[in-house]
Amino acid sequence: MDAPETRYVTVGSADVAYQVLGDGDTDLLYCYGLGSHLEMFWEVPESTDYLRRLASFSRLVFFDRRGTGASDGIDRNAIPTWEEWTEDMMAVLDAVGSKRAAILASLDAGPIAILFAAMHPERVSSLILVTTSARYAFAEDYPIGLGPEDVEAMVAFVRETWGSLNMACMTNPSLPPGGDLVKKLARVIRCSATPRTAAAQFDVIFRNDARGALPLVQAPTLVLHARENILVPLEHGRFLADNIKGARLVELAGGDVGLTPATYPIIDEVAEFITGERPVIEIDRILTTILFTDIVGSTETAAALGDQRWRAALDAHDHAVREELRRFLGREVNTTGDGFVASFDGPARALRCAEAITEATASNGLQLRIGLHTGECEVRGEDLGGLSVHIAARVAALAGPGEVLVSGTVKDLVIGSEIEFVDRGSEN
Repeated sequence: MDAPETRYVTVGSADVAYQVLGDGDTDLLYCYGLGSHLEMFWEVPESTDYLRRLASFSRLVFFDRRGTGASDGIDRNAIPTWEEWTEDMMAVLDAVGSKRAAILASLDAGPIAILFAAMHPERVSSLILVTTSARYAFAEDYPIGLGPEDVEAMVAFVRETWGSLNMACMTNPSLPPGGDLVKKLARVIRCSATPRTAAAQFDVIFRNDARGALPLVQAPTLVLHARENILVPLEHGRFLADNIKGARLVELAGGDVGLTPATYPIIDEVAEFITGERPVIEIDRILTTILFTDIVGSTETAAALGDQRWRAALDAHDHAVREELRRFLGREVNTTGDGFVASFDGPARALRCAEAITEATASNGLQLRIGLHTGECEVRGEDLGGLSVHIAARVAALAGPGEVLVSGTVKDLVIGSEIEFVDRGSEN
């Protein structure tokens, strides 16, 4: 499925950009909100995969509302109301000829979708709200909201960090801080709006209230909420589920807000809710060499050093490992707290990288055990899965302090490389 054509529909004096992909029986209107750029998403493989999966069971209609992404900008001194932004949804649905659609809305787009569902019940077949709220600010009858000082702090945070790597990391905690996906998501955010425009929108969003529309929502409603999200606490999701008749709440692990592998479970929940079945997704497979590292005696070392010195030692360790991965063209897959998982195109390069990591971290007073295995892996966005990953982890667990242990497959593949091995026997 290639990137779809971007089209435009007029809303007042503005052009609103939208795309359509997939040919499922159900129309699914995806309202992502601030941070979206429907053209830039297609330059991020993980985001592309996310959208393709949604389109595998629906006719997906994806748009940027006024003030974000590929749509026209807005005056920072005249931010549209949530009700005015519902006009963007109606215009896009009319433009694609959709008489009735499921609505999927996340974060700051959630209240807009709630109002649309209450105002136009005949156009909404179902409503899915993802880590969002009907109100963000404190009120006497809404104690879970942000206080005035917290609202000011959040707006300032948006204005000062919008599009930065720090913001992308904080809002997507599952991703490695120096990883390629974090950098790409930060770029999408920068392209979606300028810092002051984003802050001005959030300043209005944080002070609006859509709670009055909740009892008027007639469509079957699913509330999905990430338990560890730092922007919208779980209590907001519970409030939505408690105040929309018949709504069901599903708590999701993690706290990511972007279109990342950690948020892929949302897709399964959406598919089952609107079709009755979870989608069957083809998994890409590749042959790769997996490297696992682990600090020997990390718990004891941390206790002996104390929190501050241990953090400094761990930071030095992380820097050394990432520097060697960069030098030997390895790809960081994820971290395990006191270790790394990385992949390499070739086993010989992975072995030489493992030796370099052992030497580099030893100079910081740490001993590592490292394991490698080459095999077929399942590609899941930025992550890798499958039996080969488990074998590599098991090999690493069997390694001794300061040792690089490899599977027989790795040894056989590097014959002629002049790398010497010592037989450690076999394990059933």
